[in-house]
Amino acid sequence: MSVRQERAILVGVILPKSTADPRDPLGELASLAKTAGAKVVGTMLQKRQRIDAGTYVGSGKVIELAEMAIKEKADVIVFDNDLSPGQIGALERIINKEAGSKPTEGIKVLDRSELILDIFATRAQTHEAKLQVELAQMQYTYPRLTQMWGHLERIAGGAPAGIGTRGPGEQQLEIDRRLVRKRISRLRDEIEEIEKRKMRLIEERTKDNFTICIVGYTNAGKSTLFNTLTAAGTYADDKLFATLDTKTRKWKLERGIEVLLSDTVGFVRDLPHNLVASFRATLQEAIHADLLLHVLDVGHPHAQQQFESVHEVLEDLGTKDKPEILLLNKIDTETGEEQFPEWRALHPDAVPISAKTGRGISDLLQKVIDFVRGQQVEVVLEADASNGKLLTFIESHCVITDRQYNDGRVTLTATMGRKTLADLAKNDQVEVVRAGEGD
Repeated sequence: MSVRQERAILVGVILPKSTADPRDPLGELASLAKTAGAKVVGTMLQKRQRIDAGTYVGSGKVIELAEMAIKEKADVIVFDNDLSPGQIGALERIINKEAGSKPTEGIKVLDRSELILDIFATRAQTHEAKLQVELAQMQYTYPRLTQMWGHLERIAGGAPAGIGTRGPGEQQLEIDRRLVRKRISRLRDEIEEIEKRKMRLIEERTKDNFTICIVGYTNAGKSTLFNTLTAAGTYADDKLFATLDTKTRKWKLERGIEVLLSDTVGFVRDLPHNLVASFRATLQEAIHADLLLHVLDVGHPHAQQQFESVHEVLEDLGTKDKPEILLLNKIDTETGEEQFPEWRALHPDAVPISAKTGRGISDLLQKVIDFVRGQQVEVVLEADASNGKLLTFIESHCVITDRQYNDGRVTLTATMGRKTLADLAKNDQVEVVRAGEGD
């Protein structure tokens, strides 16, 4: 299936409670369109107190939009808002009537959610991610079938696919609502099974290990930081949603302290609810983590908005009060260096870093070690001095500060994590003589 570069016009309707950045309302939509493979040839902004029920923008603006589309030879019009099925259908009918083309062959109208879903469809690599994207697309498409049939029919004749027609959306050409409902049900069942397996794995890991999860806005540098800390070789690129799959690796902080570090899918403003729900299994890593590392591109012109958007998604996931270290990333850039002092003043505990060059990583490491140590206890253990396997386990999972031998027994004074202590307490080959708070 070939994907040609389409000419796109971007439309933003600024409402009283708009979340768009007032300095550049269509900046992020332009990035999303570029990521989807479109060339932006025109933009239109409109301020309204309330939306128009029929066309969202009103009849006058629709005609103006149609004239711009004709002039710029646009293939697609993308709204930075979520439109109803009826509004999409009405806009396509009016615009294509003005352009003298059939709705099934002329200019498409997409909303923000459909654009993001389309990008996710091109980024999904693993079976799990593909299922999650397909479910989100199906849930988005189902209530829109009768209105969307027009621009789904565009690829029926084998024409090059464009934005909004990639991924499982093309299946709607041959299936009806009943089959869509059955497919959604099957997808939910399959994802639920994957989620159960993943939950068991995550619960097993969190029971035995201290877990840290990297979160942040898409393209903030999460995967680059993950690679810097673990040398994992995770795909990282200067693109929105460069990776959709969670990666987890061991991160050795110092002798006796090893944690599990996870990298998650990037967040974005007004992330479609279907995607948040579908990717909940992927985001379980953040839900169950002991600590979050929030990566922020401090030099980005919309850094404040991105900071707030990440916290909104985390709140939706129920992780609002989870311990978090804010990382002010990309301080090696000119804009990052300029903006860093202001962010540091607002968040004095934040750590300035450059995930790309490694600058500030030692400070991050120390901060994480201090946090992990705060979750540790000082213990005195006694065991058989000849039990090499047990002693090797203890030494690899804690910091030994003193050892005393007496009559074939060894008494160890150590600092270890609460989870490790809980496991050792169940082992009848070791005696926990004393356990108290660490420093």
